[in-house]
Amino acid sequence: MKVFDFDNTLYHGESSVDLALYMIRNNRRIILYLPKIFYNLIKYKLCIADKKKMVAAINDFLNNALRSKKEIYNAVNGFWDKNRHKLDRKLLDRIGSEDVIITAGPDFLINGIRDLINTDHIICSSIDPDKMKVRYLNFGENKVRGFKALYGEKRIDSFYTDSYNDKALMDISDRVFIVKKGRLRRVK
Repeated sequence: MKVFDFDNTLYHGESSVDLALYMIRNNRRIILYLPKIFYNLIKYKLCIADKKKMVAAINDFLNNALRSKKEIYNAVNGFWDKNRHKLDRKLLDRIGSEDVIITAGPDFLINGIRDLINTDHIICSSIDPDKMKVRYLNFGENKVRGFKALYGEKRIDSFYTDSYNDKALMDISDRVFIVKKGRLRRVK
């Protein structure tokens, strides 16, 4: 079984950040949240992000930056029409029907491209659409918990990621590939 991270691996960039930037054209309030978004992104990239603080920041954004709970869901199709070119076709072609995509990205965003990613095995963060709150943040150790909840102790043959934030998944993988701008470097 192969397992793929999504952002900066299958998708060139941070899809959630790109979605927020895409949504600015219809909702200028999002501009006020950009400093928080980029601050949290930097902490994530430095592997020092705190899960509880991330959940609080996401919930704050969902409940205060958006005009309605449908706003973000309505933006997904247009976002993917504009950003589909950022998907890495070569890596997407490596995905088999039994392989897994595991991401901290939200379910509503990944569901917008299910038809393009060759597998139904997707583990991602979950957002309650009625309360507009994070149900489950699939980040760090939670990625391993989510994987093990579905696949038990099944070993990962090859894991593709861009970040050492995924160290917990690296530890349960036989081979690990770091992806940088579509290039693979085996590190385990």
